[in-house]
Amino acid sequence: MARAKNVLWIMCDQLRYDYLGCTGHPKLKTPNIDAMAKRGVLFTKAYVQSPICGPSRMSFYTGRYMRSHGSHWNGWPLRVGEPTLGDHLKTIGVRNVLVGKTHMAPDIEGMKALGIPPESMIGVHVAECGFEPYERDDGLHPTGRPRPKYDEYLRQQGFEATNPWEHWANSGAAEDGSLQNGWLLVHADKAARVPDEHSETPYMTRRAMDFISEAETDGRPWCLHLSYIKPHWPYIAPEPYASMYSTDDMIPVIRSMRERQNPHPVFGAYMDMRYSRNMARDEAREKVIPTYMGLITQIDDQMGVLMNFLGERGLLDTTMIVFTSDHGDYLGDHWMGEKDLFHEQSAKIPLIIIDPSREADATRGTRSDALVEGIDLAPTFVDYFGGKVPGHILEGRSLLPLLRGPTPPDWRQIAFSEYDYSMQDVRLKLNQPIERCRLFMVFDGRWKYIHASGFRPMLYDLETDPDEYVDRGDNPDCAGIIARLQAELFDWALHPNDHITTPREKIAAYADSQLQVKNGVLIGIWDEAELTAIKDGIAQRAKM
Repeated sequence: MARAKNVLWIMCDQLRYDYLGCTGHPKLKTPNIDAMAKRGVLFTKAYVQSPICGPSRMSFYTGRYMRSHGSHWNGWPLRVGEPTLGDHLKTIGVRNVLVGKTHMAPDIEGMKALGIPPESMIGVHVAECGFEPYERDDGLHPTGRPRPKYDEYLRQQGFEATNPWEHWANSGAAEDGSLQNGWLLVHADKAARVPDEHSETPYMTRRAMDFISEAETDGRPWCLHLSYIKPHWPYIAPEPYASMYSTDDMIPVIRSMRERQNPHPVFGAYMDMRYSRNMARDEAREKVIPTYMGLITQIDDQMGVLMNFLGERGLLDTTMIVFTSDHGDYLGDHWMGEKDLFHEQSAKIPLIIIDPSREADATRGTRSDALVEGIDLAPTFVDYFGGKVPGHILEGRSLLPLLRGPTPPDWRQIAFSEYDYSMQDVRLKLNQPIERCRLFMVFDGRWKYIHASGFRPMLYDLETDPDEYVDRGDNPDCAGIIARLQAELFDWALHPNDHITTPREKIAAYADSQLQVKNGVLIGIWDEAELTAIKDGIAQRAKM
């Protein structure tokens, strides 16, 4: 019997595009990820739909823009009834399974209103964003928060503490043995107290392999979302990764003093955020970045473990493998820390897809410059499993045509991303009303336009200014470009996929087949002769 198709969807947290060997980093060692790129397609222009964890992931998991699914910030629930990838896969008999992070929050009020117990089968499906949670771990576990299973695992290995996650996996030790808090950037150069094999990344890899082993006896096809917590902060790595890289391995910082001279108000407010002020310091960059690089190489080593595991079980021939990230990390570039805005360091992500199908043989080891969005993965998976992509719900496009041939002539010419800063101090700095704290990126592959409600736009020309140093948003010579991209934004904003309860085929049939008349609703017809003519026309179309 032919083996079932599967999808292994690997997502890192806060991994930026240019921090892999295959995407151009001159010092980072990622041989296993580079080998994956040689087996599939590396997308060079892939963008998230929001440059922050929660909204970005909700767009990945629904295949819909932030403006459509409504989850604008970390911890904002998807409303009950919002369709997810899990719903689409369930209809075609595919399990949608989670190992790791989602940032999903349950819509408790919505479930209460509908009488859905959170612990019920439906309640769990809704609360977990359509995933079957094999092991969920959202990655940040300060004392006082619900504890992860990983704590229990650490205790079983002898790592006792009130908070093992923090005290062993995410803290270091000084020379005298005293605990050094891994949350603090100053300690990013310390080695984590836990050995590599017991740290988070190898642990989650093993949990994924546990699921795959168990699933072999089940027989149903699966989509496994292996969602790593790193290289997201706390920036601390176990040995040998903690000392694998030094400041000599760092690429030069991308920033200009011109950016600080009369910046756009929103950009200026973000440069003044605490994490930006700290990460703009050379001292902080020199402590954080070598560790960030070590965490990436640790992930790469686990990719080697995982690919060998799949190979030993004969699963590489039937499993689509996707490697990506939920957003990037400024790391001090553009005088910024964290993510938040739309520079390439933040909104652009690595995306490698290995399609095991014979139809994809011609594209192996190639790069695609097509504009790709995170919302494209959900329709890609449905398409790969042989399902019909529900285009009235999913706002992305299947990537199978790009994986199996040249870019279609009607491929998108514009990528969109959104951001809502109402939850941050920036709103207070700018004295903006909550509903006006909105940013929208419109990118055509060269010009990156950012609409900022209440302020002038930002505009960057990545052809002549690839490092995005010069904001041309107030340049009168660029008025025509701004008007063109504003029109693209206006058109996009007015045409969401919001017919989610009514497929397009049903809408088309209503007028095409004159269903109103066929159902006996005779509105505005003059006489029997006109009615007969209409019915004759319906009969003729039925024969065609």
